[in-house]
Amino acid sequence: MNAHDGHAPSAASRPQLIADTALRLLAERGMRGLTHRAVDEAAGLPQGSTSNLARTRAALLESAVGRLAEREAAVLTPDELPRPPRGRPAEAGAGAGTGAEATAGAAAGSATVPALAEALSLALHRYLTRHRELLLARYELALEATRRPALREIYDRAGRGFREPVVAMLAAAGSAAPERHALSVVAWCDGVLFSCTAGQFHAAVPTRAALRTSCAELLAGMLPGAGASRDGSGVAGE
Repeated sequence: MNAHDGHAPSAASRPQLIADTALRLLAERGMRGLTHRAVDEAAGLPQGSTSNLARTRAALLESAVGRLAEREAAVLTPDELPRPPRGRPAEAGAGAGTGAEATAGAAAGSATVPALAEALSLALHRYLTRHRELLLARYELALEATRRPALREIYDRAGRGFREPVVAMLAAAGSAAPERHALSVVAWCDGVLFSCTAGQFHAAVPTRAALRTSCAELLAGMLPGAGASRDGSGVAGE
């Protein structure tokens, strides 16, 4: 329920309404367009409502980052993430041995590439087709965080919620350097999102199949025995 339903928001929903409105204003107007008064007006709230909950601009930005993390976490649900291969614990990926251990790592990598490519391409496609507002707000907040140490800490903490599962999945898939490989995967995902939202490729959203193929090609260079799964075949497009 929000102010546009014709009812006053409840006390419990008002912080969420304010944070969501702040994200929308960041996407529409940029950082300069985000003020307490603007949030009140856009959310249909009485003047002073936003300042009552977020007394300072820093507090308003911090609430926006927190809400951004909640909404981004819902783009790809835990049930849609690939499960580690059976018998391949996450910690086994750091330091692939020889013989049976290396064979197990190769099998895990080959089996997991399509699942990883499927999950990541699904998240990327959803961002680009359904959540462009979140991306624009994130870019505004990321730049502001470079000037505000307190906001930087909150922003980085929220980012770990995405990065750490990627490290775990790569380790479970047999990566010999999951932290380094995660950097490459996350940087690639961020680059695709930026390029297709605000960069040179903003005019057209890549298809789900194209994103899946590119992701599989990236993963194939990281995971043992994954070359045969480069194209992420066997997964329906969207």
